[in-house]
Amino acid sequence: MKKSLFSILLSLFALSLFAEKISFSAEEMSGQAGGKSSSTILNGNAFIKTESMEISADRIELTGDNYRYIKAQGNVSGKNTDSKMDFTCETLEFDRKTNIASLKGDVCLIDASNEVTANAQMIEYNQGTEVAVLQIKVKLVQKSNVCTGAYAVYQKKNQLLEISGNAQVRQGSDTFRAQQISLNMETQDIKLIGNVKGSVTETANAPANAASIPGDESAKKE
Repeated sequence: MKKSLFSILLSLFALSLFAEKISFSAEEMSGQAGGKSSSTILNGNAFIKTESMEISADRIELTGDNYRYIKAQGNVSGKNTDSKMDFTCETLEFDRKTNIASLKGDVCLIDASNEVTANAQMIEYNQGTEVAVLQIKVKLVQKSNVCTGAYAVYQKKNQLLEISGNAQVRQGSDTFRAQQISLNMETQDIKLIGNVKGSVTETANAPANAASIPGDESAKKE
């Protein structure tokens, strides 16, 4: 079934799924509207809105029983209205039952309420736990912190970050490196584990940041 540009832009289609209302629009739609094992494809300026997500993309596909799965491709952008997280990426897959979103390709995730901006090639975000797993070319910026590595876990509720894989945290002019770094983003406490290195610039008016390191390891001044 295909609907014309005029008829689709004239109104938003509302579907009652999982007792949830979904609205969408596009330049062209094909597939089935409603029912089980259904499939609908939205092409051209595609937009979809659920109770917790708003997604815009070049193409959006809805599949599975009662449109459980949403897949967006091309110039993807949107926001999670529950956790107030904005995002952009190349592709996005969202499971409405598990509330897990997988974002891939030059991903940018913005947690404006906590002043956090996260970039990676892959981010998996669990809406229920508010935990984001970042992989490949990870960079997370928060206040004066610039955190980089290959893998990271960001806990939005607790404001905790764990980063590994050539991990590095810069706090202003101070730099910390280790195999694994844990950062409390509220207190700014930092913990370094494995092959620890660091450089700290002392000031006359304020003490330098201290690294808390387990075991017998100690920070090395570069």
